[in-house]
Amino acid sequence: MLLLLRRTVPLLSRRFASCCPSAVPKPILASSVLLNLGKINGSIHSSFFGSVSGQNTGTMPERRPFVRLPTDVYPVNYGLCLRPDLIDFTFDGKLEAQVTQATNQIVMNCADIDIITASFAPDGGDEINATGFNYQNEDEKVTLSFPSALQKGSGTLKIDFVGELNDKMKGFYRSKYTTPAGETRYAAVTQFEATDARRAFPCWDEPAIKATFDIALIVPKDRVALSNMNVIDRKPYPDDENLVEVKFATTPIMSTYLVAFVIGEYDFVESQSSDGVTVRVYTPVGKAEQGKFALEVATKTLPFYNDYFNVPYPLPKIDLIAIADFAAGAMENWGLVTYRETALLIDPKNSCSSSRQWVALVVGHELAHQWFGNLVTMEWWTHLWLNEGFASWIEYLCVDHCFPEYDIWTQFVSADYTRALDLDALDSSHPIEVNVGHPSEVDEIFDAISYSKGASVIRMLHNYTGDEDFRKGMNAYLLKFQHKNASTEDLWDCLAQASGKPIAAVMSSWTKQMGFPIIVVDQEQVSHFLSFSIMLYLPPGSGEDCPSWMVPISICTSEDPKCSKLKFLLDKAETTVTVSGIGPDQWVKINPGTVGFYRIQYSSSMLESLLPGVRDLSLQPVDRLGLQNDLFSLSRAGMISTVEVLKLMEAFINEPNYTVWSDLSCNLGVLSSLLSHTEFHEEIQEFIRDLFSPIGLRLGWDSKPGEGHLDALLRGLVLGKLGKAGHKPTLEEARRRFKEHVEGKQVLPADLRSPVYLTVLKHGDSATLDTMLKLHKQADMQEEKNRIERVLGAISAPELTQKVLNFALSEEVRPQDTVSVIGGVAGSSKLGRKAAWKFVRDNWEELYNRYQGGFLISRLIKLTVDGFAIDKMAAEVKSFFESHPAPAAERTVQQCCENILLNAAWLKRDADDIHQYLLQRKAPPV
Repeated sequence: MLLLLRRTVPLLSRRFASCCPSAVPKPILASSVLLNLGKINGSIHSSFFGSVSGQNTGTMPERRPFVRLPTDVYPVNYGLCLRPDLIDFTFDGKLEAQVTQATNQIVMNCADIDIITASFAPDGGDEINATGFNYQNEDEKVTLSFPSALQKGSGTLKIDFVGELNDKMKGFYRSKYTTPAGETRYAAVTQFEATDARRAFPCWDEPAIKATFDIALIVPKDRVALSNMNVIDRKPYPDDENLVEVKFATTPIMSTYLVAFVIGEYDFVESQSSDGVTVRVYTPVGKAEQGKFALEVATKTLPFYNDYFNVPYPLPKIDLIAIADFAAGAMENWGLVTYRETALLIDPKNSCSSSRQWVALVVGHELAHQWFGNLVTMEWWTHLWLNEGFASWIEYLCVDHCFPEYDIWTQFVSADYTRALDLDALDSSHPIEVNVGHPSEVDEIFDAISYSKGASVIRMLHNYTGDEDFRKGMNAYLLKFQHKNASTEDLWDCLAQASGKPIAAVMSSWTKQMGFPIIVVDQEQVSHFLSFSIMLYLPPGSGEDCPSWMVPISICTSEDPKCSKLKFLLDKAETTVTVSGIGPDQWVKINPGTVGFYRIQYSSSMLESLLPGVRDLSLQPVDRLGLQNDLFSLSRAGMISTVEVLKLMEAFINEPNYTVWSDLSCNLGVLSSLLSHTEFHEEIQEFIRDLFSPIGLRLGWDSKPGEGHLDALLRGLVLGKLGKAGHKPTLEEARRRFKEHVEGKQVLPADLRSPVYLTVLKHGDSATLDTMLKLHKQADMQEEKNRIERVLGAISAPELTQKVLNFALSEEVRPQDTVSVIGGVAGSSKLGRKAAWKFVRDNWEELYNRYQGGFLISRLIKLTVDGFAIDKMAAEVKSFFESHPAPAAERTVQQCCENILLNAAWLKRDADDIHQYLLQRKAPPV
């Protein structure tokens, strides 16, 4: 499953640790070059959070007791027939499960379902009716009791049941859509991951309890009916001439969370992969054209994975379908992958470049799961990261294969690698592998640690093993565990056998403990040799329980920035290595490619020597990005002054790379948000205008011959940044183009719409907002509606901000997109943040009920409160959620409170110095 974890808004959790001051190298002479790699072997979470203001948000609450299902009864095959009612929003169903090892009680998962009758017939024996159904609602279980012990061996369990087509975007639910004629109708769709198949039919809803499925759907004859497998029979339903019964082929053995069915009105486009698999993309009626890009990506992607894994795709078809109301980004149901419309549909004229890239990544992610997750499935949710981290890594490998012009691996560092470091630098982070018990805990770990840190450590592992051995190990893993379940250790074993390297020892240090090391670097030249002294630094009070890592280290020099001159595994407290042929005028870069999952702090002289590599672009783009991002995080941790980061940022004046600018933009957004709590917010806007003006001037407003995908992304980013910061020429041109767009004289290119909309709204009035809301209402494409929704919060006037917030909960906004609208208000300004937080509190009951405590609640909380920078706000947020519990968001609440305290400490520590620097840089020379 793909969540909307892409870094589309600035993330604020950027710090390391309260590390030992002695671990930070003192400045040394610029002429010196011993390189001391100091490994902070200690909690990078240590005591910084609790000490920043004397407050603490407390530890995670105790976990609810939980027991997995008994193993004395398990299913072999489900015969499932469902009949949804798309008017009354109910469904009834029949289940026939072949089970073995029966007793006088059968315990299954069941939630929001009423069982009408149940019986068990042993093979060759008489049917025995159940005498009681005992629902354990808190544990989402039901116990079927029988009058006597059921004999051991195979038998058939039959259950008749009824349920509700809910509006919570989970289980078997209804999704509202509008026909081309303007009529409101509903589809019946599914979302079962992690633990919601039990809302559609009673089942053994645990990933390790696999079975085959024979699915039949009784549906209106004018509707499309889809499931995991191909249709094998479609015939009139005898009891109602308006209905048909659609039967699907038997599935492979699979987990319940991957079962899917969809009933609705759809068009489709179809092709075949070079491997002979039928691929269809289902779209809303009349929009088949918008499925062609995803179809092209899917037909390229299936053969790529077939080749990479050297295991054929095991189903005869795969369908990709756009669902109107959908909480996640997409879901990898085997053979029937469901998506938000914006993650699948591309309009050749009205979709922007970033949307095409997003669709390519999401398709790559979900199709990877067809092997890694569906064919071989995690044994329990503790190993969720194995599914999601791997798919989040290989989606980039796939897109790089299909679209090399995207420079997608550089974008990975900004989108996934740095966001994972951000979150993992908090006391309230968690290990990649989290022990999960009760279903309410599962949603908590669908986060940037499971996805983005998981992807980052897989990328580091791939680099450590090499591609050839990595592929051998993956092939062995998939063949050994196909149609079965596996754990993290099983993958490590296969990769170790293929590579001959200590994979488990290295990787367990990254998956079983939270956090990451800091490499502290100093240098000293001895003739033409560079000595590396690697030391262990412990923060104060650290003991034997302090975490340590086995760190793959690589080093490059200015002689060949693309090639590692030295690679080694930092696996003990102290070691020394030397490199020859390094001159005093050469720079040395640790972690070329920004592949190792750690932060680096260079000595002053080493940093000084790297700056020319930033200015003359001899450092690779991904390393220019990593250098800046590390320094920014160090400043938030209080290990260096924020002024040092601002000075470095000014060295990027000649920067041509989109992703480097994107990361700079993100960090300046964080800083701008922080300084909105001061009286000199305008000075940081001036800094932004000065930094972005030259690149804005070079790019201009209109695309030039020979420009490509990345140029389009960069132009939109830069113009949006300048417009938001109040750059007058940009604002004037945006208003002119917006007027022509609204009047129909000159339609804005899709890549310019977001920056123009943002600019005119930020500096607009009630008429501007009304015009934008009108454009929203007229938009036929969900991408355009979402584009407008994300920027509405930029409007400044308090009464207009309130209008936007009210709009967020209106029928005009799809339920899953309400979060984006409220988050846009919170991220726009200090006043917007206050208004959004009040709005969330005032409407908490409705919002919580809408999302039923799923991951959208966590996202809403984070977007709303993460930007505060006043100590007392942490206490206010903590207090509110103590009286309004959100079990699936407990960790998010704690992380937000921690971020607020860190922001407050950062502001107290650096605000005056930042202000002085911003004033001095514009002062006339004496």
